[in-house]
Order: sequence, then C-alpha cells, then structure tokens
Amino acid sequence: MTTYTICIFTENSIGLLNRITIIFTRRRVNIESLTVSETERKGVSRFTIVIKHESREEVEKLVRQIRKIVEVMAVFGYLNNEIVYNETALFKISTPLGNKSLDIETINKEYKAWVVYWGLDYVVIEKTGNDTDISEFFDYIKQYEILEFVRSGRVAVGKTEKGLVEYLPDSEWAYYL
Repeated sequence: MTTYTICIFTENSIGLLNRITIIFTRRRVNIESLTVSETERKGVSRFTIVIKHESREEVEKLVRQIRKIVEVMAVFGYLNNEIVYNETALFKISTPLGNKSLDIETINKEYKAWVVYWGLDYVVIEKTGNDTDISEFFDYIKQYEILEFVRSGRVAVGKTEKGLVEYLPDSEWAYYL
C-alpha cells in the first residue's frame, strides 16, 4: 500500500468536515490521520488527510470528488517524497521514587525529544518527527511505564517553490500578518 497525503483548502464553514469524510466512507477508504488548521489567508482552512491505498487511480477519483464540494477551493495529492511532513507525540511517563530513572541525555541527544512538563510522579515528553522517528522513540521509551500516549495528525508542506495558497484563486481573502 502507498501512503498519500491529501491537502484540501476550503472556506471555513460548518459541516464541511462531515461532507469531506463521507466521500472517504462511501469509497471505503480509511483515514489514517486528519489535521485541520487555519492557513496564512484569513477565512481559509487546510485539511491534511493521510490515507493508505493500493490504487493511484482510485485516489485520483477521490480527489476529483472532493473538488466538487462548493466550499473547496483546491485539492492537492502527494506521495511522501513530494512533501516535508512531521507529527508530534506526547508521552506521559511515570517517575515515582524507586523506579528506573529516565535517561534524559539519551532522550534529548539521541532521540531529539524534550521534557515539556515535570510533575511529582510523572513527566511529559514531546517527540516531533515522521512516523519512523516516533515509532523508534516509542520502542525506546516503553521500557518505562507509559501512562498516556497521544499522537497528532500529519502536518505537511509541498516541496514546491510557491506556497500552496499561491495556487488558490485571488479573491477578497485577507492575509494574516
């Protein structure tokens, strides 16, 4: 299976997420991760959706179907080598007295992860990177007691000279400063 990242630029409107996800459901395509955020243009939202699929043709059909939604301004599909992307993971690790102490130097230097909160009996460690980076850190940190683990969806930008919003139609949209 191939991993695809689909970036969708839309007007910010109620119910749009539901209409977009229904397209995936009807085609029986599982969404691996979904991130929605503002863009540098006021009133424009960006959906970053990661899917795994065997057929490029089916993914292209999916993209064409998404383009038909009125509030959708543009849709771009990418393979992993066409984008720069990251995810963030937070690990809540138990640190009661008498337990194995955390090797902070290894966590920082080898894994480029950082303690972002120190509690009395636990710490929260943040790790940013791609799927492999986070999985490798997870394998390392599981020797300690993981109380909680959460992972964000992918954020991505294309490896193009222009920003993607440059491809959007010029309209009354104001830019964030």
